[in-house]
Order: sequence, then C-alpha cells, then structure tokens
Amino acid sequence: MDQKRLLAAIALSIGILLAFDLWKRETTPPAEPPPPAVAQQAPTPAAPVAPGGAGTAAAATTPEAARPAAQRLKIESPRLSGSLLLRGARLDDLVLRDYHETTSPNSPLVRMFAPRDEVQPYFTQWGWSAADGRTRVPDAETDWTVSGGPLSPDNPVTLSWDNGQGQTFQVLLSLDRNYMFKSEQRVVNNGGEAVQVLPWVRVRREATPHVAGYYILHEGFVGVLNGRLHEQTYKAAKGEAEGEGKKGVALELDTNGGWAGFTDKYWLSAIAPVDAAQPLHASWRHSTEGGQDRWQVDFATPAPQSVAPGAASSLATRVFAGAKEVHLLDAYQSNLGITDFDKAIDFGWFYFLTKPFFYALDFLFRLFGNFGIAILVATVVLKALFFPLASKAYKSMARMKALAPKMQEIRERYKDDPAKAQAEMMALYRTEKVNPASGCLPMLIQIPVFFALYKVLFVTIEMRHAPFFGWIHDLSAPDPTNLFTLFGLIPWEPPHLLHMPIWAIIMGLTMFFQQRLNPTPPDPVQAKIFTFMPIIFTFMLASFPAGLVIYWSWNNTLSIIQQSYIMRHDRAARREEQALKKAGARAKG
Repeated sequence: MDQKRLLAAIALSIGILLAFDLWKRETTPPAEPPPPAVAQQAPTPAAPVAPGGAGTAAAATTPEAARPAAQRLKIESPRLSGSLLLRGARLDDLVLRDYHETTSPNSPLVRMFAPRDEVQPYFTQWGWSAADGRTRVPDAETDWTVSGGPLSPDNPVTLSWDNGQGQTFQVLLSLDRNYMFKSEQRVVNNGGEAVQVLPWVRVRREATPHVAGYYILHEGFVGVLNGRLHEQTYKAAKGEAEGEGKKGVALELDTNGGWAGFTDKYWLSAIAPVDAAQPLHASWRHSTEGGQDRWQVDFATPAPQSVAPGAASSLATRVFAGAKEVHLLDAYQSNLGITDFDKAIDFGWFYFLTKPFFYALDFLFRLFGNFGIAILVATVVLKALFFPLASKAYKSMARMKALAPKMQEIRERYKDDPAKAQAEMMALYRTEKVNPASGCLPMLIQIPVFFALYKVLFVTIEMRHAPFFGWIHDLSAPDPTNLFTLFGLIPWEPPHLLHMPIWAIIMGLTMFFQQRLNPTPPDPVQAKIFTFMPIIFTFMLASFPAGLVIYWSWNNTLSIIQQSYIMRHDRAARREEQALKKAGARAKG
C-alpha cells in the first residue's frame, strides 16, 4: 500500500508536468499581413452610432492631390516615445523605451502601437457620433490643430477642431511618467441651438496579433466591468460576435467604472474612466474587412450628451498602453481607483498563491539584485519552513528503508494471502511507529511551489529577460545549451525532443541521487519505474523555463543534504536504542 501511495503521488506530478508541456504548445499561427488600409467615410446617421465607424457627416475635405500631409504630435516621456496622428486624433505610434525584443541590448525596442500602414495596426482614438443626425463631428479624416507640444509628463496639450456650425470639439491630453494617458473630450456649443453628441474612445487592432497559444495564459479581450473580470480569446470573441443577431458585438454592457482592453503576454492597452463611478457603455467588437479581422474595445456614454447653447459637455477617460508591471498596476489600482487593475496579469485561479509568491521573489530580488539568486534563497526559506514536516517524512522513509527486508519477508510468507500480508504489514508499521504515507509529503509540498513558480516565471514581465549566471540570460526561457549539439560544437538544430540542456542534466542527476536515498520498492516493476523516473523528468523539464529547472535542481540538492543528515542521525539513534536494549537484556540475564 505504501508503494501505491508513493506511485500515486509521482503519477500526479507527472500528470501535472505533462499538462504543462501540453499547454506550452503553440496553437495559433501568425496573423497574415493586412491589406493596404483605405480611409473610410461613414454616412450621416439618423441615430447614435457605435464608435466602430469613422464618424458621422464630416467636414468637406480637400482633394487628395492637393491635401497636405498629415501632421503628427511628438510624444516624449522617460518610458515612452512616439507620436499622435493629428488626422483622426489617433495615438498610433508608441514605443516602450525600457524593453527590447530580445535579450540583446541592440535589439529593437518593443513597439506598443503602430499606424495603419504597418503590418499590425494598433491604436487608440477619441471621437464623437452625432446623436441628432445633423451635427458635424470629427471623423477619421479630420485634421486637428494642437496647442502646445510635444506631449510629455510636464507638458499637456489640447487638440481642437471647429465644425463650422458653432461647435468646437477638444481633446485635452496629458501623460504621466509611466504608461498612463489622461484625456478629456469636450464639446463647447457656441451655436444657437442645442446639439446632441455621443463621445467615445476606443482601442483598435486591425490585424489579429500572434499569440503564444498557451492554455495557462490569457491573451485577447480583458476587462473588469461592474466589478467582474471578463476575458475572451480572439477565437472565442469572433465566434460570439458572429452569432445570430450579434452584429459584430462580442460583449456589450453598461458599467459603472471599470476598465477594458487588450492583453498580450506582457503588454496591455486598456481604457478606464477618470471617475471610478462614471456610467459607461462598454463594447468588445469584431469585424472583417478585406478578409482581415478587426478587433475593437470601446467606451461611450450610455446616452447622448445634450449640449445647450453657451454650454459644454465632457467625458474624461484614461488610456494605459505599456508593460504589465505588477507594482505599477497595483499603484494605479490604489491611487487612481481602477478596480482590480492587477488582474490584467494572468495569475490564474491560484491568484492567492502565485501573486504572494511573486512578491516574495521580488523582495529577494531587491535584496540580492538577481532573480536566480532570489529563487535559490526562496527555496531555502521554504525548506526551513517545512523542515518539521519534511523531517518527519524523511525519518519515516529511513525506517521504511531499514524495514525493507522484513517487509519482503512478509510478502514472501503470505504471497498467497494478500489480506493477511496487508494486516501483517500494518502491524509492522504500528510496532515500528512508521507512517508509509508520510514519504509522499515532500513531493506533495513541492507541487504547489512548482506551480506558483512556473506561473510567476511565465506571466510576469519582471522575469522576462532576467539573467542568472553564465549562459542563462533569461530565466523565463529554456536553457539554450544542448547535449545533442555538444553544447554548441556541432552546428545543427536538433528536433524539439532532443533538446537536453545542462541544467536539465543537473536536475536529472540530483533526482537520481535523491532517489538512491529512498527505500527500494520490493516489486521489480515498480523498481524499474523508479529507476527511469530521473530520465523521464529530465526530458520533460528540458524545455521548461530555466528558472524552474534551476529551482528543481536546487531543491533536490537541499533535499539530499537534509535527507542524508536526518537518515544518518536516525540510524545512530536506532543503534543507540538497540545497544541500550541489549544492555538491558544482559543486565536482566
């Protein structure tokens, strides 16, 4: 029964590892480049239109041949660079200054937003719809004038456009020192009668991005609306939007505050109202133009704003466009009142475990300056915390190893009577004060730690490109070395199954030596399974993040030291006990 329990624990661990390996496989191909974008002119609506269109009846435009080139407003901040297209008020050029595409410092910076003439158009836009069907509102071809510039943390700007009917439209923009833009959309009515307009802000992707395709990572639409987290993958959103009567809408609801946007593995674009109690109408949309998917998140006022003569109306929102840094999202959540903004990071169902685990690693990182060392120190701390439980388990395993001959003798004596053999075994356990199930405890303790570390390594940008020592330049990526290329001496690219890095080999060796300390299963089949376990785990973990393999190797090493120490002292204690018993027997004799 003891071996069955241990095998069950190992089978559970293998099952989890196989599931992780399955989740890691890519399932979505790269998106095809979109066709050349064509500026669209929306018809004059008779009622408020969704912010998916370019606008309403627009001002007369100059013939293309004579029209001057569109102007751009430069953006300068410590962490962002780029520009805003003044034609259409589109924030479509944004680069993250702190992040490179690869670990090389000479690789390109990560591009967050891109204009329509690039492969992956991605932008934020502010606009209005004419609820009364007659007011001229700015559209995708409107050239805005700018007051001030460039846009920077110390220099807000104002975009303005006069519709020629007595109304002036304005977008007041400011930027903090990280990734948060603040906007106020205003309509000043200097006309002779009231107008009705519907302000909106949207984030739009005009091509499907390449997603990693991991089951444990959400990429696509995300948001917290009415206090509830909503998530939809691109595939699920497309299916929902194409449902009967949906008209391209994957999700639509009225909300008080909240936020919504697009999440990638490490990057986020999201809209949120400045007033956390602001009622808004939120939509997630999908459309197809020229065979190319289009995706959109938008917020609008639930009802049109009526602006009386001499009055003004406004809508204040924020746009986040940048890296999903844990402490930064936490700060925005607490300081700006953005509900559950940290849930943009996919810590998963075990949020209560994975996020505190990240905080612990981050604290150690700030002490030691290296996330790899932080992982090693955290493992030592966990070993110390669970030492009493592990000590009990290892003592039990030591006694089980010592009892192996007696257990084998019972099996041989009662091989034709399993029930009697089991009863004798249980009596032996009681006599020797051994709990066979306690040997599974170290493995069971390791499973939640393994999962939490895997998740933290995988989803947090703080772990992206985090170096260790030597050849490990990214703890969140697999160890790049490979036994089957003689660690770089042979210039060829072996199949995925033949990836055998140095740290995986170290992990396999530590697992082998730890296994030698455990009792040998009396069943030959079980013994063979145990013999091959280090080899199986070595191949399975070879393609996992290097930080996880380093953790497992270090944990095994500490377990070997701890188990050897406990078993040595247990043997000494038992020898002393037996000596005392013999001495007592001689004294009685």
